[in-house]
Amino acid sequence: QVHLVESGGGLVQAGGSLRLSCAASGRTFSRPAMGWFRQAPGKEREFVAAINWSDISIYYVDSVKGRFTISRDSAKNTVYLQMNSLKPEDTAVYYCAVRGSDLGNSYYLGHLYDYWGQGTQVTVSS
Repeated sequence: QVHLVESGGGLVQAGGSLRLSCAASGRTFSRPAMGWFRQAPGKEREFVAAINWSDISIYYVDSVKGRFTISRDSAKNTVYLQMNSLKPEDTAVYYCAVRGSDLGNSYYLGHLYDYWGQGTQVTVSS
């Protein structure tokens, strides 16, 4: 079992920044993939960013490229999402997720992830 705890959400004005953290505990994987997803009210869950631990390959949804940065700290089993130049349309509950193995090109498919965090609310005011 893996336990994921997100933190760092909050209320910020448009153009501001937030850094989300996702700390993993419990079972460890040697070559996991970790991702961030978000879900806005009335909308489906959306892929945001992912990182494969094995080759540090990184992926982003087009709408956040150049504004968000995903990174990892292997020693802390933590993945981060630095969000800059936030827009009101970034408002959502953000979830981190982990899969026990590299996802290759399927990083955006939420159903392939094994464990999910409880989510953290990000609200961007205009």
